[in-house]
Amino acid sequence: MNGRSVQRRRILALRDGTARPRSDELAAEEPLEIRVGGDAVAVTMRTPGHDFELALGFCLSEGIVTGAEQVDSIRYCTGPQGAGDYNVVELALRSGATVPEAQRRRTYTTSSCGLCGTASIEAVRKQAPAVDGDGARLAVATLVGMPATLRAAQRAFDRTGGLHAAGLFTLDGTLRCLREDVGRHNAVDKVIGWAATDRLLPLRGYTLLVSGRVAFEIAQKALLAGIPIVAAVSAPSSLAVDLADESGMTLVGFLRGSELNVYAGAQRLDGL
Repeated sequence: MNGRSVQRRRILALRDGTARPRSDELAAEEPLEIRVGGDAVAVTMRTPGHDFELALGFCLSEGIVTGAEQVDSIRYCTGPQGAGDYNVVELALRSGATVPEAQRRRTYTTSSCGLCGTASIEAVRKQAPAVDGDGARLAVATLVGMPATLRAAQRAFDRTGGLHAAGLFTLDGTLRCLREDVGRHNAVDKVIGWAATDRLLPLRGYTLLVSGRVAFEIAQKALLAGIPIVAAVSAPSSLAVDLADESGMTLVGFLRGSELNVYAGAQRLDGL
């Protein structure tokens, strides 16, 4: 890993019934655009570091290239002033090698160099309104009880031990919907799909609790569904915190027992 793999943020930490501000280290998350032979084939969220290996491994595992021998060189994209753009990687192919048409994917970006966390957040903001106007207020005493409620409802996890969970709660702590899946993003999509089927969107006044960590995609999905409060039993990424902060979302991590960290939107939590 490099110096960009960890970022620091100021948080509000609740310990032994007392909330105190402190500094916290977060796993950095930034988008990486992968280009092959001049074509943008993917944008993936990642922790910066070993980007050339990530790009090549992705292209091999997705069938974009069939072997490393097809690749002539790997480099970072060069910006207008000649500076390297460390969020865009270009794989140059050897003569005769091409990218299958089916592998050319839509991305957030234009054909010019330049991709960053700010651009990703702006792309989401264009699709979804901020939730800073949502007046939901949640008691900390209710919030800390949600993980136990979620865990008790995980029937498939009890049988397999290998599933992520996402739960949608009302402000009084009632679990309205629980969904499980091997993919944490899929579990969240299932919850949102349930809400859409019942014509509940946007989900004003609800809390989304996930059993793992919160990366950018989960915060993005919650925002697009209009959810004002997102909590997790594990850590958020740096980009998830940035999105929550800019959109007015309350984001809580390390929700375990009576302890929690507030990364954004502490004003919605009563009892801190």
